[in-house]
Amino acid sequence: MKNKVWFITGASKGFGFEIAKAALAIGDRVVATVRKNAGELEAELKGGDRILVVTLDVTNEKLVRAGVQSAIERFGRIDVLVNNAGYGLLAATEEASDEEVRKQYDTNVFGLLNVTRSVLPQMRRQSSGHIINMSSMFGYLNNTPGFGLYGSTKYAVEGICEGLAAELKSTGIKVTAAAPGLFSTEFASSESYQRSSVILDFYEPTVGVIRDRMGQVHGHQPGDPSKLAVVIMKLAASENPPLHLPIGTDSVKSYRRKISVMNKEVEEWESISTSTDH
Repeated sequence: MKNKVWFITGASKGFGFEIAKAALAIGDRVVATVRKNAGELEAELKGGDRILVVTLDVTNEKLVRAGVQSAIERFGRIDVLVNNAGYGLLAATEEASDEEVRKQYDTNVFGLLNVTRSVLPQMRRQSSGHIINMSSMFGYLNNTPGFGLYGSTKYAVEGICEGLAAELKSTGIKVTAAAPGLFSTEFASSESYQRSSVILDFYEPTVGVIRDRMGQVHGHQPGDPSKLAVVIMKLAASENPPLHLPIGTDSVKSYRRKISVMNKEVEEWESISTSTDH
């Protein structure tokens, strides 16, 4: 298929915006979702009749289904789903309230599932499609104080992708968990991530250090978001895409370090771990 139809959530800025822009640049059609200011994004992307901007909140399944239906009515199909909508929560596990954690999961995990469930019937009718779920290097190595809960949502994304890929193996629908490292997006800006309302002095030497560093990190991340978008274009064009794709030097290092640490632990405990059979 020469030209694809993309459905991209969280497209107002960052990765979602860059991916939408890159897809339009190669002649594809794009459905971009935002929570507000749809007209502004449509004007900025300048896609003409190849762009449809839909206002929805991924945590509202009714709105998601309506948005997907609008995409199908406009373009007739959905070839690539990019589940990009999400945000970070900076908090020690003890500091975060039930409400704050549930909100994090509602967007990063259950919102992703809402969109996936809504798009899959169309992809099944087509017997084709590619679901690209944006994970994170924190979904490999979750050892940054204060981002443990955020990282846990990305572990969930990785697991969802693995299960989904197995379920869709014979359908022609592909699944990839794309895990970026640190890129120069708004993720590290104080307007994009959220902090817990409770801050405990006990965690000042760990989480407190990360809180202080966030302002220094913003604007100095190693990754270029426009280059990530190029990677996503190549991924969507691949006949045999990977299930797990770390993106960025730091993400690749995190993946390899996690594998190395796990291998070492398993080897050290193997004789004990395997002593449980009848």
